Amino acid sequence: MPSMKTTALALATATAATCLATAGVAAAQSTQSPAKPTAPQAAVPPGYQIVTLPNANVPNFQRRVVYCPSGKYVLGGGGEAQGNGAILVGSFPTPDGRGWIALGRQIGYDTVGISAYAICAS
Repeated sequence: MPSMKTTALALATATAATCLATAGVAAAQSTQSPAKPTAPQAAVPPGYQIVTLPNANVPNFQRRVVYCPSGKYVLGGGGEAQGNGAILVGSFPTPDGRGWIALGRQIGYDTVGISAYAICAS
């Protein structure tokens, strides 16, 4: 029959081994990255279309307007000023919501290159 000391030592060893094994499993689990949720895909609005008015030189501050095709409305848009010292000074929707306006100026010149873009949908 084992002594009380041997039994206590065996019990302590078994407890320590169980604790180490549990800690090892926990450590292994903590190094794994948590599963990242999948982001929902943005739904594209019906009739989505980007319409572009290519760059053209126009007098400073002259508006360039790009319109959505018939039956579509503008969701957003933008403009680009091109040239040495060119500045886009305005980019906004048309009052009727069917197009986008862009205008700019070029320091030291009478003209500026302006492009306009409209994001349209039905």
